[in-house]
Amino acid sequence: MQISKKPTKIKALGNPPKTIEEFIGRINTKTNSISIARMKSPKGWSEPFQQPDFEEYSVILKGALSAKINNKTIILKPGQSIIVPAGTRVQYSTPKGAEYISVCVPAFSPDKAHREQDL
Repeated sequence: MQISKKPTKIKALGNPPKTIEEFIGRINTKTNSISIARMKSPKGWSEPFQQPDFEEYSVILKGALSAKINNKTIILKPGQSIIVPAGTRVQYSTPKGAEYISVCVPAFSPDKAHREQDL
């Protein structure tokens, strides 16, 4: 059994910066099999396209998360969720700001995200 007393704040890629609070994952608990984090993304945040080696499950708590997949943009609102399979080319953004939970299997790591370029 392992108990984490608080999440670790992680510097996020994207512009303007968002806040990542990792509860379970490679940094906070040294867990490689899964990561669970709360994302607090400001209005206008976006990141480069990526094609990760992990599945990503996101649950929207506040605001709206935009996911651009295969040239189609999906807008997710509070209470909605999305599963993005590993190997899917995706770009996330929050035009109006958002707070959401992200779960990655296996755990997120920058080298497994395969981002196309910096903003």
